Amino acid sequence: MKEKIWTKDFIFVCLSNFFVSLNFYILATAFPLYVKDILHGNEQQMGLAITIYSLGIVLIRPFSGIWVDRFGSKKIALVGLGLFLIASFCYFGAMGIVVFLAIRFIHGMGFALASTATTTIASSIIPISRQGEGVGYFSMFMSLAMVIGPACGLFLWKDKNITVLLVAACIISALSLLFAIVLRVSQQKQNGPELNQTTVPKKKMHFSDFIERKALPISILAFLLAFSYSSLSGFLASFTAEIHQTQIASLFFVVFAMMIVVFRPIVGKAFDKYKEHYLYYPSILLFGIGLLMLSQSHSGKMVLISGLLMGIGYGALFSCFQALTVKLSPIHRRGIATATFLLFFDLGYGLGSYFMGLIASMVNYSMMYAVAGIITLLSTTLYYLFHHRPQAKHPFKIKI
Repeated sequence: MKEKIWTKDFIFVCLSNFFVSLNFYILATAFPLYVKDILHGNEQQMGLAITIYSLGIVLIRPFSGIWVDRFGSKKIALVGLGLFLIASFCYFGAMGIVVFLAIRFIHGMGFALASTATTTIASSIIPISRQGEGVGYFSMFMSLAMVIGPACGLFLWKDKNITVLLVAACIISALSLLFAIVLRVSQQKQNGPELNQTTVPKKKMHFSDFIERKALPISILAFLLAFSYSSLSGFLASFTAEIHQTQIASLFFVVFAMMIVVFRPIVGKAFDKYKEHYLYYPSILLFGIGLLMLSQSHSGKMVLISGLLMGIGYGALFSCFQALTVKLSPIHRRGIATATFLLFFDLGYGLGSYFMGLIASMVNYSMMYAVAGIITLLSTTLYYLFHHRPQAKHPFKIKI
C-alpha cells in the first residue's frame, strides 16, 4: 500500500507557498508596467523593479537554509511570511522610486525566508518512496502561481489603479501567513532525523554552510531556466502590444498554466519510475522551441501555440530539478539544498529580467525571445557534462 501524499499539512504548505508565490508574480508583472505607465521608465528600469526584489532574495537565501536547519522550518516560515506581509502593506506609503525600491528589497528578503522554509517542510512531509510525485505536486502549486500571477497582474493593472493592486497583494500575503500558522510540523520533520546526530556548532562559517555542493549542478541549470523564463513574466505584455495582439497576453498564461496542470501528475510519476534524463531532454527541447517560436510570432495563434509548448516543457523541468535537488542531497541538509536551488533560480530570474530588458531596449522583443530560446537549448550541454555523464558512472554519488 502506497504512503499518502495528500495529508492536511501537505495541502496547507502547498497553499501557503502558492499564495506567497502568487503575490510575487502578480507584482512582478504589474510593477514593471507601473514603472513604464506611471513613472515613464524604459525597459531597463522596468526590469529593475524585479531585479532589486531578486537582490533581496539572493542576499538572504544562503542564510535561510542555515536558519531552517537550525531553528526549524515552521519558525522561519512564520518570520518570513510576517516580513512579507509587512512589506506588502508598506507599498501604500511608497511616495518615490527610492522608497519603492527599498521596500522591494525587503519584500524579497521575506520571500526568500518563506519559500525556503515551506519548500523544506514539503519535502520532509512527502514519503521518501514518492518524492518525485510529491515534489511534483508541490511545485505544481508554485508553477501555477508563476503563470496565474502574471495574468492576474495584468487584470488588476488594466485600470492603472495602484490601490486595487496593493489591496489584492496584501490579502494574498495574509492568506499565505494564515495557512502557515495552522500548519503542524513535528520537530523531527522540521529538522530531519539526522540533524541532532550530525550537526554540531561551528566556530567558523564555511562554503558548505551556505551551499550544498551536490545540489550545484541542478541549481546552475535552474539558473539558466529562470534566466530565460524571466522574459515571459516581465515583458510578454509589452511584446504582444508591439505585435498588436494585446488581448492574447492573459490567455497565453492561462494556456501555460493548463499544460502544467494536465502534465504535472504524469511527470511526477515518471520521475519516480524512470531516469530523469527521459524527462529532461524532451522538456528542455519543448521550452526552447517554444521561446524561438514566440520570437517569430506575429499572430495570436502562434503566441498561444508557443505557450502550450513552453507550459509542458517548463512544468516538467521545474519539478524534475526540484525533486533532483532533494534526491541528490543528504537528508539532514534539505534546508541548505533547497536554499541552494532557490538561490540560483532567483538569481537567474533577477539577472534575466535586467539583461532581457537590456536586449529589448537595444534591439527588440523578438530578438530578446530568440536569445532566451538559444540559451535554453544550449543549457543541454551543461546538463550532460554536469549531471548526465557523471551520474552514468556513479549514480547519485556525484563529486564536485
